[in-house]
Amino acid sequence: MKIEQYISQLLYRYQCVTVPGFGAFLTEFQSAQLDANSHSFYPPKKLISFNPFIKNNDGLLANHLAQTEKIPYEIAVNAIQNEVAHWKNKLQDLGYFSITNIGNFSLNSDKNLVFVPLDQINYLKESFGLSTLVSPAVKREQYKEIVEELEEKAPIAFTPEKRNSNNLVKYAAILVVSLGLTSAIGYQVYENYLNQIEQDTLVVQTNVQKKINQKIQEATFFISNPLPSVTLTVPSEKMPYHVVAGAFRLESNAENAYHSLLKLGFKAKRLPKNNHNLFPVLYGSYTSYTEAHEAMKNIQKLDNKDAWLLIEEL
Repeated sequence: MKIEQYISQLLYRYQCVTVPGFGAFLTEFQSAQLDANSHSFYPPKKLISFNPFIKNNDGLLANHLAQTEKIPYEIAVNAIQNEVAHWKNKLQDLGYFSITNIGNFSLNSDKNLVFVPLDQINYLKESFGLSTLVSPAVKREQYKEIVEELEEKAPIAFTPEKRNSNNLVKYAAILVVSLGLTSAIGYQVYENYLNQIEQDTLVVQTNVQKKINQKIQEATFFISNPLPSVTLTVPSEKMPYHVVAGAFRLESNAENAYHSLLKLGFKAKRLPKNNHNLFPVLYGSYTSYTEAHEAMKNIQKLDNKDAWLLIEEL
């Protein structure tokens, strides 16, 4: 049974899709990009990467396969194991293989697994229908040169207009006399207007001050209907990345492991019994994948080589 299409379906909805026994496909948001050399605009998308160290079955892929094909969960797990074995045989025989709509796998000279993602499909649902836009270059310099050529071919000359100096002198004398008369009359009107404004302003200010004093005398400092108190709740920071120490059949073993991690200085946690009747114990939880992955690598080196990463909002 081919499982490529089911992995592809889950990549639209989840940040991490684990293939048990093989590795995990991770997605990371990339904002819109501009390529200045090709004048191309690229919409936002999800970048796909592969982590070969996350191999534990988190149940996501198997449950999706079982529900879609309407088969028991155990059969879905066997189908995934068979497909993973087929992939590994291809790597041994050919040195490479491809997963449809996801990417290509190959072995380098050191026999390490190399993943190259495909860019044909954008797994970001919010970018559905958006495609790459190529814009033609704006030819500003050519337009500037054309304008300069037109200015050189059509120069503009200004010719001063000649006027009769005698007429200008007569008009200037009449204007000076008119301005003198107008200034004398206008000044008296303006002074009367200012006096009236000053008197009106004084009356208004006196009335306003009286009302203010009255309000102050009548005011009390008792609030009959106080506002209800407001309680602010600060949302806690999400920590969806967890380094798992192990999952135990017996709750007593999980409790012992939990206390041992606390004594070692870890911010350990115990999770409730999961769907597989196991009691998981965590080294700690983190807000970003990078921080959690770095912590997992250090734990694998120093304390527990079987520690693995769980991505889930608890």
